[in-house]
Amino acid sequence: MSSQFKTALLLGLLTALILIVGQAMGGRQGLVIAFFFAVVMNLGSYWFSDKIVLSMYGARELSPSDAPGVHAMVEELAQNAGIPKPRVMIVAQDSPNAFATGRNPEHGVVCVTAGILRLLSPEELRGVLAHELSHIKNRDILVQSIAAVLGGAVMMMANMLQWGAIFGMGRNSDDEGGGGGGGVLGALAMALLAPIAATLIQMAISRSREYLADATGAKISGTPLALAGALGKLESYARQIPMQASPATENMFIVNPFAGVSMASLFSTHPPTEERIRRLRDMAGR
Repeated sequence: MSSQFKTALLLGLLTALILIVGQAMGGRQGLVIAFFFAVVMNLGSYWFSDKIVLSMYGARELSPSDAPGVHAMVEELAQNAGIPKPRVMIVAQDSPNAFATGRNPEHGVVCVTAGILRLLSPEELRGVLAHELSHIKNRDILVQSIAAVLGGAVMMMANMLQWGAIFGMGRNSDDEGGGGGGGVLGALAMALLAPIAATLIQMAISRSREYLADATGAKISGTPLALAGALGKLESYARQIPMQASPATENMFIVNPFAGVSMASLFSTHPPTEERIRRLRDMAGR
């Protein structure tokens, strides 16, 4: 199954989850209000996401005179990808990592840590930059924002459903749509399980987009083995040098900044690094 098709399928599941929770709530008014607030909050986050995250990490612009090699790589890879050259910024942290942000290719930003510039060879760094430019090319910030809008709507509606069930404000059995929906216990179960399901779907979308960025980045750079080598190093060093990062931005980085923390793969925003490396090596073999 391709990453693009899987993403579309998962977004469809999020949409279906909204309809299921809406059905459990009974009536359309609460559904419309909750979805409206989720859209407003998440679109605001999408529009200003680059400023928020760059400010959060104290990122500063990396001028061509400071890092001519990095700028040359970014310019070449942007031409290969067919997108405008993004701004290049640096975060003063020793943990090696990188991320991309910007609501569209015209506002793209590639950000690297000081640690990654010291750790990787030029060829490996080029592979990482290609991966990050792929996120911009594939409009992953937009995809993640859509997922956040839908997931946020599920969370808000589930919260409304929970309090409605507790205080007896749920729909009656003869309300529009019919059926009691399982009563108070059924409504509480839905209120608890729906946010978990939405979170798992959002994480699955994030993992799918990482696979897609790996594949696109390997094509842009023409050196899948360089990216594979970089991922191996980054995973290893992330365990040794934890990054001072916010869990809310975990999915933005090329490798999990909390790689040293044991976590079930189901609840990870990143696919297993070993599987990413295997796929890249298969691409090189073909």
